[in-house]
Amino acid sequence: MFKNRLKHPVFGLVAEATAETGLSAYVVGGWVRDLILGRASKDIDIVVEGSGIELAGLIAQKLGKPHKLVVYKKFGTAMLKADGWEIEFVGARKESYRSDSRKPIVEDGTFEQDISRRDFTINAMAISLNSSNFGELIDLHNGMSDLEKKAIRTPLEPDVTYSDDPLRMMRAIRFAAQLNFNIDCESFEAISRNAKRISIVSIERVMDEFNKIMLSPYPGKGIKMLRSAGLLKEFFPELDAMQGVEVVEGKAHKDNFFHTIKVLENLCENSDNLWLRWAALLHDIGKPRTRQFDAKVGWTFHGHEFVGSKMVPRIFKKLRLPLDDKMKYVQKLVLLHLRPIVLSETIVTDSAVRRLLFEAGDDIDDLMTLCEADITSARQEKVQRYLDNFKMVREKLAEIEEKDRLRNWQPPVSGEDIMETFGLKPCKEVGAIKTAIREAILDGIIPNNREEALQFMMKEGKKLGLQPLHSPN
Repeated sequence: MFKNRLKHPVFGLVAEATAETGLSAYVVGGWVRDLILGRASKDIDIVVEGSGIELAGLIAQKLGKPHKLVVYKKFGTAMLKADGWEIEFVGARKESYRSDSRKPIVEDGTFEQDISRRDFTINAMAISLNSSNFGELIDLHNGMSDLEKKAIRTPLEPDVTYSDDPLRMMRAIRFAAQLNFNIDCESFEAISRNAKRISIVSIERVMDEFNKIMLSPYPGKGIKMLRSAGLLKEFFPELDAMQGVEVVEGKAHKDNFFHTIKVLENLCENSDNLWLRWAALLHDIGKPRTRQFDAKVGWTFHGHEFVGSKMVPRIFKKLRLPLDDKMKYVQKLVLLHLRPIVLSETIVTDSAVRRLLFEAGDDIDDLMTLCEADITSARQEKVQRYLDNFKMVREKLAEIEEKDRLRNWQPPVSGEDIMETFGLKPCKEVGAIKTAIREAILDGIIPNNREEALQFMMKEGKKLGLQPLHSPN
């Protein structure tokens, strides 16, 4: 019995309302699962044998305090929002999907039919909110046993469950990644058989589940399951194509898919930033297109960071991910992810650090976190050597930043300054002088201040045969 654990006042009000109306109501799904697992949840789903909208209206009246009730007549549901909680009331129903449609056919059903149509046994448990057996657990499909086994299993035959609603294949893997559960063998085989059917689900809904996997405690586990089940290649073939090892003349390159997963897992230990995790996922995405075998040095992936950065906008557009600053952030980190590694392997010069600060801007700390996660050698002494070198790079970055203030830096002399001084309109000479000033500051030839930059501008103008109209100020 869970009577003493139903502490939210809405549960008692529902019991009162069912006694008054003769309706039957149950709290179901994820809230019940999380209650048993000891996880916090503020989303409550209540199934009603009868009208969910009617019961929601009664509860809204009984609450007698500020709340928001939203009714969706078309779907027979109502959402009550109060004190940060979201409580959904829905009439018991059964639903099915046509073979070529994303939209379900929904009909009224019994409580047992509603429970059976749910995705997984761990989400098919219910607790009675009826006065006669208030707080009683109803577990028609052995969900409690599967919770104890940490197993994801469907209430009905899995091919039926996944064919009816293919998004459930993504949800199965998402729950495995969030809870660190395993998918029942029969269920996983059914996902593999039905993988192509994910194409009838909108990419927006697929990516909503994928991003939940990315933000989960075990994203690597989830993405490996997506690939093993054949789902990944259906909506994200660029990532799927990274898997595999080619051998020529006895020389093999590492499996870039599993390397990427390891980088993602390393990064997750230090960051829950979704877009930094995406940068980890895509940092080597250009490797399959740049892979070449050189008889002298073996496998090479020259320029994979440039190719990968150009792939980012196309991937984001295809997957309906945001094309704003989030995409540009990921693209920048993919482009720059080798730079700190190169610095860590050589003597760090002030010039190289200035350029990295200039190009990375405020994202320099995230870039360093990504690069440190990119160390995946099985040899611990090699990992430690790189980490020690990265520590020196970080110290140098802090030193140069304090001295030269180059984070999100703009050169102290603008194109307008150059045009006004020499009486020019926009032309290649203006660009040449501006570039020369920027390079001189980054190379440490002149300090990062306006006075020195203006003097350098005059010298560069003279080299180009330009005559100033007046002295710069």
